[in-house]
Amino acid sequence: MAKAYASIDIARSAAEVWQLTGGFNALPDWLPYIPSSQLEEGGRVRRIRNLDGEEIVERLMAFDEEARSYSYHILKAPFPQANYLATLRVLDVDGGRAARVEWFGQFDPVGVTEDEIVSLFKGIYDEGLAALASKLG
Repeated sequence: MAKAYASIDIARSAAEVWQLTGGFNALPDWLPYIPSSQLEEGGRVRRIRNLDGEEIVERLMAFDEEARSYSYHILKAPFPQANYLATLRVLDVDGGRAARVEWFGQFDPVGVTEDEIVSLFKGIYDEGLAALASKLG
């Protein structure tokens, strides 16, 4: 199983960062390459579209408001992977004066090398966290 990890420290409180990122339907609020999201099944499934119009369907697997984290599976996506499980979480750092946002996942490559799929998801996570930091100034 392949794994990818990215993190960024943001000079905002973890509570403030979680307010923007913590909703399972909140990706369009901070992630420019996901312009739309629609919840189904009582909020447990989200259908998102990327800028190319490709649909990605994800299922919420765990949500922890207190720990400021959620985990999700990809059910359908244009990525060469299987068994994808990722987590987004926001941690207090620097005595609560900043937040560390971590985005990480594990998955099996399908038709590509492990290095290629890790590079793909690491790029998505890095680009997404940079966009989040930019959004929060």
